[in-house]
Amino acid sequence: MKPELILNISVDCVVFGYDISTKSLNVLLIKRFLESETKQEVLVDDYVLTGYHVYTNETLDDTATRVLKELTGLTGQYKKQFKAFGNPDRLLNPKDLIWIKNAEFHERTTTIAYYFLLKTEEVDLKNNTSQAQWFPVDALPELGFDHKQIILEAYEDLKAKCLSEPIIFELLPDKFTINEVQDLYQSILGIDIDNRNFRRKLINKKYIIALDEKQVGVSKKPAQLYMFSKEVYDKVFQKNYLISI
Repeated sequence: MKPELILNISVDCVVFGYDISTKSLNVLLIKRFLESETKQEVLVDDYVLTGYHVYTNETLDDTATRVLKELTGLTGQYKKQFKAFGNPDRLLNPKDLIWIKNAEFHERTTTIAYYFLLKTEEVDLKNNTSQAQWFPVDALPELGFDHKQIILEAYEDLKAKCLSEPIIFELLPDKFTINEVQDLYQSILGIDIDNRNFRRKLINKKYIIALDEKQVGVSKKPAQLYMFSKEVYDKVFQKNYLISI
């Protein structure tokens, strides 16, 4: 027997991914589309975060994990619960009210927001039934509900967190160059970073391990590859990450 839904509590997930080729921090959104019964009028056509109601037998973490898995097939990704959104008018936009009438929604729903960090190449969007699509965090499409506010607050939390914890390595391949780390920091923080100073600081971190490998398939001189050692970080630096940019 399928457990019951708690119709006035939901979980919304901001899924961040980084595209190394375009140096863009992106958000994964799903299509929200509704036509009139005669199909002569489009009632709703925009994008929203992936999310769903909580089942009575689930914790909030369980719901967030389930929602991400249903969208991407992935489990075990970095996730953080960062805020609850419960304004009484958060679902009362005209388009949102139309959508609610055609879905299992309560007009006064509190959502618990999480964000996930993952590698964009791990997500196969070709056969995605939700018409999921990556959008740059600074070029979002029209969004439903209060999802723009949720994304922007998740982004601000990510900016602060990436300076105190080594979470950016969740967005990078297992093997990376120093320039790719710098590009990612610049993309997240929206600033230019002094190349020499950043390289020197990062290479001196004991949890950044130089590999006996270089880039392959590049037109220019291949760069040295590195990896992040979570084991070294956990043993020695867990309480002292602080990156000075």
